[in-house]
Amino acid sequence: MPSDPTILAFDTSAAHCAAALLRDGQIIVSTAEAMSRGQAERLMPFLEEVLEQAGCIWADLDAIGVGVGPGNFTGIRISVSAARGLALGLGVPAVGVSGFDALAEIAPNGQIPAIQAPREQVYLQQGDGPAQLMPKVEACTLGQLFFCSDPAAQAEAIAKVAVRHWKDVSDPPAPLYVRAADAAPSSDQPPVLLDE
Repeated sequence: MPSDPTILAFDTSAAHCAAALLRDGQIIVSTAEAMSRGQAERLMPFLEEVLEQAGCIWADLDAIGVGVGPGNFTGIRISVSAARGLALGLGVPAVGVSGFDALAEIAPNGQIPAIQAPREQVYLQQGDGPAQLMPKVEACTLGQLFFCSDPAAQAEAIAKVAVRHWKDVSDPPAPLYVRAADAAPSSDQPPVLLDE
């Protein structure tokens, strides 16, 4: 395994597709596209475009970095499943990076990494404690919050965190969900199955 790996990092935990390619310790390409829908269809062609811009092919990758949330449930599932599939197909490790770890990479000193959540709430993680969901008004009393408004910068941060952990990965990335899903199972009675 090379000491300066080539890592493709990406994130779809919010209304975007974002990706960055890190090679020899430097970000070579980083880009993002805003999209409220369609990440599942766009992600793989988007990643191929990033590789092409960097002059790389899939076989050049030493690891995959992926944002595991918290954020949009569907978006997180899209990127985590893509990372796991790519890692399996390419025979390389996939490193799951929480949004908090990525934001800590780029947050100014003293600011608390925070991720926007629905209904005037935010996701926070204080120190090594568990991630939490709280009203934004309450979170602001804890100190100055840092929100990243640039998904490409967040993808770069995911790559930078992943490069420090890619050799130590033992488990595939898993989504980081802080709250339960908004969707609930149907309360309708299931249909009766008839034997023939």
